[in-house]
Amino acid sequence: MKTVTVDQITIGEGLPKIIVPMVGQTKEELVSEAKAIHALDCDLVEWRIDFFEHVQDSQSVAELSHNLKAILEKPLLITFRTKKEGGVCELSDCEYFNLYKAIIVEGSLDLLDVELFMAEDKVAEVIDLAHKNNIKIIMCNHDFDKTPEKNEIITRLRTMQNKGADICKIAVMPKSSADVLTLLEATHEMYEYYADVPLITMSMGALGMVSRISGQVFGSAATFGSAGTASAPGQVPVAELRKMLTTLKLN
Repeated sequence: MKTVTVDQITIGEGLPKIIVPMVGQTKEELVSEAKAIHALDCDLVEWRIDFFEHVQDSQSVAELSHNLKAILEKPLLITFRTKKEGGVCELSDCEYFNLYKAIIVEGSLDLLDVELFMAEDKVAEVIDLAHKNNIKIIMCNHDFDKTPEKNEIITRLRTMQNKGADICKIAVMPKSSADVLTLLEATHEMYEYYADVPLITMSMGALGMVSRISGQVFGSAATFGSAGTASAPGQVPVAELRKMLTTLKLN
């Protein structure tokens, strides 16, 4: 299993790393969020730019990323979550990729989130450009309606890996405890038999919360904790999450 190191944080070894999302709509809100998160015991920060009021102005996004990175002093993941995967802003595919290319070239970031089910040739272009600029790719897929079958989850994760993702991420919605077990079984099987890169997997909502704290057992290398407003259902506040991860630490 390869690890991924960004800004002295190594994902894929030791305890799962804690990622905290920023979801401010204005520059002022984001700066305030960044100052608060700077003091938190988290490992990485995700800026959900689909919440940002000026997200369609790539120059504004790129410039603000420099400010936020300087305040945070932590590795920064930038994510535009499309509406079909739970985001709050609609962009065309062309706008999505143009925005990402501008951020890669002009912004300040360590990781970039790219969704699995986007145009394959455009995804390949963005991954290549990111890698040339020393930016790692988290490729992801979200299913807010259901939990796919175990083999389908594994297939999606392997597809991400084959497309050149540095980290593969999937989040699914459980309807039963059996669905949570399906996600955990898929994670374990992927980790043991197929993974060449770190995985981030989670079952969402209260039902799936156990999956957010048991990553070291099953093979998920990071988890998302909230500093205030959660960006997805089931996120645990950072301080509580750190205690849980430490309590469940494997020798």
